[in-house]
Amino acid sequence: VQLQASGGGMVQAGGSLRLSCKAWRSINNINLLEWHRQAPGKQRELVASIAMGGRTNYRDSVKGRFIISRDTANNTVDLQMNSLIPEDTGVYYCHAVLIGSDTWGQGTLVTVSS
Repeated sequence: VQLQASGGGMVQAGGSLRLSCKAWRSINNINLLEWHRQAPGKQRELVASIAMGGRTNYRDSVKGRFIISRDTANNTVDLQMNSLIPEDTGVYYCHAVLIGSDTWGQGTLVTVSS
């Protein structure tokens, strides 16, 4: 499965951005869809995930601010990011986990200024 992420940009602290990851096939049978991020000089980290059945999971620092969702009609997984803080700055990657394989999309840069 190929993934294409979009929606990054620059925003002031307190603002919002919506990231979208388009899959070039049906996402109905994808076990897990995730958003990860990598800040400058740091390791990539899991931000949020959504399972096939709709169960979501978030890292503590984004709980209550970020919402992950999947649209099976359009084969997208979105990340709504609200109340952004400078610590949210980084390159965001979508990731699809299937049985026996996984795929990463290209990153999209999010920059949050104070």
